Amino acid sequence: MMKHFLFFFILINLISCTLIGPDYKRPEINLPNTYHQESNKENVVTDLNNWWKLYEDPLLNELIDKALIKNTDINAAIARLEEADAYLKQVGAALIPSVDLTSQANRTKATENGTVPSSFVKPYRKNFNVQLGTSFELDFWGRLRRAKESARAEYISSQYSKDTVILSLQSTLVSNYLLLRSIDSQILMLKDNVGYRKENVELTRKRLESGLISALDMHQSEAALNNLSAQLSDLVRQREIISNQLILLTGDMNLNIAESKLDNLITPPTPPANMPSSLLELRPDIKEAEQIMIAANANIGVAKAALFPNIALTANFGRESAELKNIDKTGSNIWGIGLGLTLPIFDAGRTQAKIYQATAKQKEALSYYESSIQNAFKEVNNALVSLKEYTEQENDLKLTQDAAKKAMDIASNRYKAGYSSYLEYLDAQRV
Repeated sequence: MMKHFLFFFILINLISCTLIGPDYKRPEINLPNTYHQESNKENVVTDLNNWWKLYEDPLLNELIDKALIKNTDINAAIARLEEADAYLKQVGAALIPSVDLTSQANRTKATENGTVPSSFVKPYRKNFNVQLGTSFELDFWGRLRRAKESARAEYISSQYSKDTVILSLQSTLVSNYLLLRSIDSQILMLKDNVGYRKENVELTRKRLESGLISALDMHQSEAALNNLSAQLSDLVRQREIISNQLILLTGDMNLNIAESKLDNLITPPTPPANMPSSLLELRPDIKEAEQIMIAANANIGVAKAALFPNIALTANFGRESAELKNIDKTGSNIWGIGLGLTLPIFDAGRTQAKIYQATAKQKEALSYYESSIQNAFKEVNNALVSLKEYTEQENDLKLTQDAAKKAMDIASNRYKAGYSSYLEYLDAQRV
């Protein structure tokens, strides 16, 4: 009997190919073939999975490794992925009949004052029962398969969500690390300038005592020293704030990063020119948004299937006897097969409202998908134009730095020789 039952189950699932609800089709997004801004170099970035290693900084690599292990956002994303995996298994299990083993033993007493005289009925009865039973829904309309499709999309979405969290963490950590190194460079430069200002204060004091200058130059040199010291204190404050942010990102409460110049880092290669905009499809946040849309699309089918009859099949096989010792004897076999059908007749529009809800969520997911692509396209364009303009700005600032250094040397020599005032020397330093 159980073999026949299993054969019937397999046959039903083979012939029940109807799937209620719309099949997913990826929407077309109108984007330019290439990005608006192009790189002015032809260097090619190869290892995108470990892009931060292009800076060739062992400490940065160590911070990334710590963050991938200890960061709370990543651990939460992993937990969500595990939850989605468990839910997918739960939904998928509904397509396979579950088998339960039940057994019971009871003793009852019949009434002695009933319509049947007690002389024909024993007042005390015993009953022993052991059986295997199953009950499952025949998925004629694809409700369970649509639910599994939705659960699978949610699981894949959780995977991409984790990848997005990891990528965002890596980007934030590297940005804060580079900002820390930039502040370090400014701190080291200001420390040197504070030392120079102190020497200038001493030199100005000696010249004042010799009567070569007025007290105005002395006050100006002291004010310049105090102003520079205040700037240094503010940079130290900013560095501590960035350090605390890196502690939070890495999860290492004992993290202590020594000062180092930004110039010690290797300049990574720039993206190649004429990159196609279709590369956006590789971004995990875009893939996550698409899987959310797939799940919402499948849920429409789940909601629509509720309009059709629900057909359930039940079966059981076992043994039953009034005496435990006779339960394995011939004649104790029991079995049963049942088919149930439930058809909604009137629910005051509840089922139709669920269909409207599922359709609205699908539209929302579509808008979110389109918005994700547009925002990603904007971010890449902004990054490319920033890279191009910052590169040109860096070249101009290097030329400015060289010219300013020469001007300061000349102003310093003129001041020491008494040919110019201290104010002229300060102006050269500010440049």
